[in-house]
Amino acid sequence: MDKHIFIGGGGADYGTAQGLSLKYANRHGLIAGATGTGKTVTLQILAEGFSSAGVPVFLSDVKGDLSGLAASGSVEFKLHEAFTKRATQIGFADYRYESFPVTFWDLFGEQGHPVRTTVAEMGPLLLSRLMGLSEAQEGIMNIAFRVSDEEGMPLLDLKDLQALLVWVGENRDALSLRYGNVSPQSVGAIQRQLLVLENQGATQFFGEPALDLADLMQTAPDGRGRINILAADKLMGSPRLYATFLLWLLSELFESLPEVGDPDKPKLVFFFDEAHLLFDDAPDALVDKVEQVARLIRSKGVGVYFITQNPDDVPEDILGQLGNRVQHALRAFTARDQKALMRAAETYRPNPRFDTADAIRDVGTGEAVTSMLEAKGAPGVVERTLIRPPSSKLGPVDAITRAGVIATSPLAGKYETVIDRRSAHEILAERAAEAAKAAAEAELAENAPPAPEAEEPREFTAARRYSGSRVSGSSARDKDDSGLGAFGEALTGAVLKELKGTTGRRIVRGILGGLFKGR
Repeated sequence: MDKHIFIGGGGADYGTAQGLSLKYANRHGLIAGATGTGKTVTLQILAEGFSSAGVPVFLSDVKGDLSGLAASGSVEFKLHEAFTKRATQIGFADYRYESFPVTFWDLFGEQGHPVRTTVAEMGPLLLSRLMGLSEAQEGIMNIAFRVSDEEGMPLLDLKDLQALLVWVGENRDALSLRYGNVSPQSVGAIQRQLLVLENQGATQFFGEPALDLADLMQTAPDGRGRINILAADKLMGSPRLYATFLLWLLSELFESLPEVGDPDKPKLVFFFDEAHLLFDDAPDALVDKVEQVARLIRSKGVGVYFITQNPDDVPEDILGQLGNRVQHALRAFTARDQKALMRAAETYRPNPRFDTADAIRDVGTGEAVTSMLEAKGAPGVVERTLIRPPSSKLGPVDAITRAGVIATSPLAGKYETVIDRRSAHEILAERAAEAAKAAAEAELAENAPPAPEAEEPREFTAARRYSGSRVSGSSARDKDDSGLGAFGEALTGAVLKELKGTTGRRIVRGILGGLFKGR
């Protein structure tokens, strides 16, 4: 028999109990609704349901409220009576309070285990999106990555990329002949954007040890799936970094996981909160990539659920792939809002008992219009549903509880210490040092005094003096006649003087300029 995650039910004015089939949970989903209508609670009870079914979950905690999954609900909570009444009303017979196995993560390493990836793993496309680069600047970023591969200079952290871009700028003439124009203005613009990233805290995100995706797919000893919570309240101050990170994570899952077809339950469920940030001002190429990933990643056993205020925030091609839907109230105060409401209603399979658009507008907090995939993946008839109450704590946990969860995590200590391996920054610094050393040695050899001549026997010295006194006059005349006497000495002196000042610099440029050719 197919297993379901219980979502909610009804009373006199509501439909039958609603459940999310685990068999179709990898067909993706949508949680939508205006602020304050109950999206966070819906996300919380879905995470609880997946965890109880042994499915690991990854979600971002934008407001800090979802950390309560790590603690049990309590009878002392002010909404306890309302929760128990709701559970009875919707037929949630086994409702009880409990905590869930949680792993806290944080890109800044403050409220959870640090999350890192390398610059190379992020790739030029997502990095260019992250920095808002122009087409020409993105081209230079691709050149830098190509040079990194060909020269064996790993790009692990931001200083690696910064050092390599300096080298690209210094060798732009040779690179332009091979790859196209490399302008110093574009290189400078990229460096400025990297500085902005540093100021936003991205330095901590790029580096090693990089995140092991297997750590997101763990189960607890009791068989429940671990709920991975990314602290995103501070991260939301850099919305482009937030969206790019989640897209990178989704892409890594897509590229790394094996095909599993249609499993009985997902291998991982990924919740993408504030989904509109992913698509705001996104180029067509990026939207196409998200659509491709959403279409194909379900065969890897990964379910993706977008959370946003309005379904219109999600492109139509992607929205059409979201079969499991929980739609909280939409406000329709303006003509534009009313059009958005009608478009949202049109995406549901109608129910003859009520008008879908009216239901979406009228449902209250903790209620929703739901439609779940049924047999053979067909969308179910839309129903008005009372969302079940959560079993875990509603609201955030305190700092002491969070610290205790982090300290007792099976991943404690794995990611906290930064590893700085030899990579592009160190390799280029070493080559520059070698070039400078070679230049110094060459200049020292040029400036060294001539070696003293060995002392000759007296008879040879006397003979040479006698010979010299006889030919000195003619030798001098020969030099004067050739025109290479005083002029030659002056020319030689001038060349030596010029070399003393520039030889070192010429050798350095020569060695660095040859790096691209395969030092």
